[in-house]
Amino acid sequence: MERKLFRAGQLDLAEAAFVASGVKTRGELKSYLDKIDHLCAQIGHHLASGKPDVDKARAIFEWLWETKPNRYKSGGNFKLTEVIDAQLDEGKNQVGNCLGLTIIYNALAQRSGLVVKATHLEDAFGMGPHVCSILHTEEGTIDIENVFRHGFGYRGHLGNPKREEWGNAELVADLYLSIGNSLFDLGELKEAVENYDKAIWLNPGYTKAYLNKAIASSQLREKAAKRGTGQK
Repeated sequence: MERKLFRAGQLDLAEAAFVASGVKTRGELKSYLDKIDHLCAQIGHHLASGKPDVDKARAIFEWLWETKPNRYKSGGNFKLTEVIDAQLDEGKNQVGNCLGLTIIYNALAQRSGLVVKATHLEDAFGMGPHVCSILHTEEGTIDIENVFRHGFGYRGHLGNPKREEWGNAELVADLYLSIGNSLFDLGELKEAVENYDKAIWLNPGYTKAYLNKAIASSQLREKAAKRGTGQK
């Protein structure tokens, strides 16, 4: 299902992110897309027709924070399946980490007719890699920092020399990278490599995916060599 969905220039963020998050069947995919549509319908009541895109983008951002005031969690959910379920679960306060919140915001904004992308920062807040949403307007680029309640129009990243603009393919590639990293930490090296390969396929210039794949592949070879010599 992945190769059919992930066509260059035709990648639907919600569909691709759900599949990357582990959705296996068309029926399950439809169920999760229905959840996205349900949220879009709720948000639609707050989007006044005829308003500029920036006002619509802000309204989506504000609605998400109003419904989940404690939505950000460092090290939290990044798979869109988990993020959307947390968003819809009234018993849960936290929704996801920066990647998870950026994906759900962009997916909802795009399904509401907005052209939003993402910015990748190799280091932000002194805590390492980070992503946020961006909206291009006639007046300039607006950063939408999904981890802050008042992050719409955030200006703290504008001077970052290592900011890189990402489209849907790169954003989903980062999701595969994060899944690969989680599998690597669990010692599931073969599965980690498979996810790094998918990240590379979507973003051929993703240096970190190549590096992590090389480390995981090296450890796989070491384990195979030990099995061959009878070592534990």
